[in-house]
Amino acid sequence: RALCRRTGALELVSMNENLSADRPTFVTHLECSMTGERYEADQLHNLSRAGRPLLVRYDLDAVGTALSRDQLATRETDLWRWRELLPVRHTRDIVSLGEIETPLIPVPKSGGANVLVKDEGRLPTGSFKARGLVMAVAMAKELGVKRIAMPTNGNAGAALAAYATRCGIETIVFCPEDTPEINVREIQAQGARVWRVNGLIDDCGAIVGKGAAEGRWFDFSTLKEPYRIEGKKTMGLELAAQLGWRLPRAIFYPTGGGTGLIGMWKAFDELERLGWIGSERPRMYAVQASGCAPIVRAFEAGEEHAERWEDAHTVAAGIRVPRAVGDFLILRAVRESGGKALGVGDPAILRAVDDCARRDGLLLCPEGGATLAAYKQALKDGEVDEDEEVVLFNCATGLKYPMPEAHNWLDRHAAIDFDQL
Repeated sequence: RALCRRTGALELVSMNENLSADRPTFVTHLECSMTGERYEADQLHNLSRAGRPLLVRYDLDAVGTALSRDQLATRETDLWRWRELLPVRHTRDIVSLGEIETPLIPVPKSGGANVLVKDEGRLPTGSFKARGLVMAVAMAKELGVKRIAMPTNGNAGAALAAYATRCGIETIVFCPEDTPEINVREIQAQGARVWRVNGLIDDCGAIVGKGAAEGRWFDFSTLKEPYRIEGKKTMGLELAAQLGWRLPRAIFYPTGGGTGLIGMWKAFDELERLGWIGSERPRMYAVQASGCAPIVRAFEAGEEHAERWEDAHTVAAGIRVPRAVGDFLILRAVRESGGKALGVGDPAILRAVDDCARRDGLLLCPEGGATLAAYKQALKDGEVDEDEEVVLFNCATGLKYPMPEAHNWLDRHAAIDFDQL
């Protein structure tokens, strides 16, 4: 495999015959996540006829014949090492800004001896949204999409803007008016047209949906196209490889639209069917802010779907999603795993961010702080044991969020009290 680095990004020049310019990958079809109805793979789709997300299916027997774990170990540890389990047909359609394998960081002081943080803030545009959007944009490019619109709470819009600009797709992004300013400016700086909207993310989504119905653009809302899940599932693929082809006892995942949780659950199934891992699964904990917790409410009520959460509010903007299209898939994975949906308040989220930064030197985003806060509460409640290996997901770099002011100031011309310093 020939590789070269150009403008800091990993560009795949040539791969094995399974992803060459004139031969297909192992995708067989798309499938409605609710009804199982099959759809053609090489056509443009949003939701299924049942109004549910579509899932990409692969010929896993053929994948297992073409690729072994030993062969995988010889490859560069980037997102594209998993190409046989990804939907992009041709190398010419790959879009990349250098999607690395993100590290597992121990946080022994703020979390515990067996707690690891998968720090997704190391990815391009500073968040795990890069995983889903790089895959979705590559497939949009492959399928001939020229204009995309999407609602966002910030980080997804930034990732979309970056990747779409890189391959020349026009992009329009709508975000709630209180989206963090740095995200709004980042989206605009990377080539998208960004509009603030006096509402929440699903209100923004309604605007996107109306424009899509009029043929103005392709709707890139969470789970309304099939390929973000495929990018996000690489979190689960990576995690298994990093832990020596085993999985942790529990995963705490910040859950808004829930694409990553759904994707990881899909990844674990595909790895087992390949014979690369066993049947054991981590308990999946879907973490939400108590000010916007539709999945928690549905879980506790034993419901399959989550009603819209009214008056949604939280400092963790990335998980402020009043209604998730894939609600039943999130709840299904949580229940099948023996996990739970957990809600944590903003004060606990901010304390966790502060605690991890001051004691372990890792600056979490608020959504990552929510997973640490939820873990601590689960520990107190007996949901997890301190000797169990646990992975928390920090979905973005904390550098993209407002921080407390630093008030100390020193006059170099005055007498300096070094003891006070």
